[in-house]
Amino acid sequence: MTRRKNTSRLFALVLGALIMHGCGTSSSDKTVLYPVADDPTVSFRIWFKIGSQMDPPGKEGLALLTSAMLSEGGTAVNTYEQILEKLNPLAAGYTASTDKEMTIISGRTHKDNLEAYYTLFTDAILRPGFREDDFTRVKSDLLNGIEKQLRYSSDEELGKAALYDFIFAGTPYGHLDEGTVEGLKSITLDDVKAFYKTHYTKDAVVIGLGGGYDKALVDRLEKDLAALPAGTPAIPAAPAPEKIDGLHVTMVEKDCDATAISFGFPIDVLRGDADFFALALFNSWFGEHRNSSSHLYQVIREKRGMNYGDYSYIEMFPNGGRLQMPQPNTPRRRQIFEVWVRPVQHAQRHFALRAALRELKLAVEKGMSKEDFDLTKQFLTKYALHFASTTSERLGVAIDSRFYGISGDYIERYRKEIGALTLEQVNASIKKHLQCTDLKIAMVTKGAEQFKADLVANTPSPIVYTSPKPAEVLAEDKDIEVFPLSVKAENVRIVPVEQMFQK
Repeated sequence: MTRRKNTSRLFALVLGALIMHGCGTSSSDKTVLYPVADDPTVSFRIWFKIGSQMDPPGKEGLALLTSAMLSEGGTAVNTYEQILEKLNPLAAGYTASTDKEMTIISGRTHKDNLEAYYTLFTDAILRPGFREDDFTRVKSDLLNGIEKQLRYSSDEELGKAALYDFIFAGTPYGHLDEGTVEGLKSITLDDVKAFYKTHYTKDAVVIGLGGGYDKALVDRLEKDLAALPAGTPAIPAAPAPEKIDGLHVTMVEKDCDATAISFGFPIDVLRGDADFFALALFNSWFGEHRNSSSHLYQVIREKRGMNYGDYSYIEMFPNGGRLQMPQPNTPRRRQIFEVWVRPVQHAQRHFALRAALRELKLAVEKGMSKEDFDLTKQFLTKYALHFASTTSERLGVAIDSRFYGISGDYIERYRKEIGALTLEQVNASIKKHLQCTDLKIAMVTKGAEQFKADLVANTPSPIVYTSPKPAEVLAEDKDIEVFPLSVKAENVRIVPVEQMFQK
């Protein structure tokens, strides 16, 4: 079994097969169903309306730790080691992922092994063991994930996490799903048991099933999960992050080889909203994830060779360093527009930040050209077919649609809405929702005090190349190196890396 958000694919079903087999979604208030008649596997995604936003103050990480105990701990019937031994011959597993708004207990198995798998899977949800040794192990893993891995193994993920915490500080979204170091250390096994008893209720659960299941399995799951206690989930109000006035900067001081840059601001657009699809088309042109033809990539990576890539987002995109396509079941009631500049040499950090902000400013002022609009529309209507390539992922998308109140096949609607857009609609949405003057910037860097001084003084930042560049690039560089960034000293904070996500 794998941890939380790092779910592995146990089986691969290509999208073409899904379409050819005529899949469709169906559901009731308590189910989200994605049947694929001749799929030899069954996919489970049991959605609990429980998220890290429900972590009690001082116990940050409790929601995720509880779900991890279900997927990475023993049950009342079997120890964790016994569960792994029984799953191994089934070539199957299950995992838990807890995000801001939802917890998903998911897994997949071949239909021939369904009976043996079903018992293990439902035991994890209905009869958790909550053993002390499992608790100690899982809690230790989570602490190491923050103290050793996030702080020190990936500056990109560290910078993106710092930005999210920076923007949503003071709200239920304002801490890692994994929690904080002090919050995790304060959690006891009794806290986990109490959280499970209060939040894992039959009123908080929605059954997700995909693949080659039959109605008897739906009925059986509904009956078995009805054994959970009653209780309405107490969902907090949607987060209301503080208004941003000007450029605010958090620098994470770290002995690192390059500077990771992320910046963004909240937007009032969610999946399915009228302006969402217009912004999605713009975003695909401006900074489609892992797309080398996108605008930011061309400006910073392709023309200047400064880093490995430059991307933008209008929805949360976790695990961007590992995933090509968006991961389902990380929905939000408040999203941000985010730009991710992958690490650049420290000597180029000021220039890279200016270049990215300048391109955003030009896009807001000028909008998209007709040529870029037409090419992006053509690309995106086809590219969207790859957003979810397995039965399990398509089921996950259907669950997200339920969260957002979207009916029907979301990917097909996405393609239809993109295809119907006009250039005028897209440029109007850019003007309405995007800007480049009031935002928060998070950077992981070395020598933060000097960088702060350069930012506050608006010091020119000429770039030096190791190979010749075209005259038009060098001419544009002259504008970028003096592009004004109005940063006040009081709006810059420097945090030692060892203090990040401490409390």
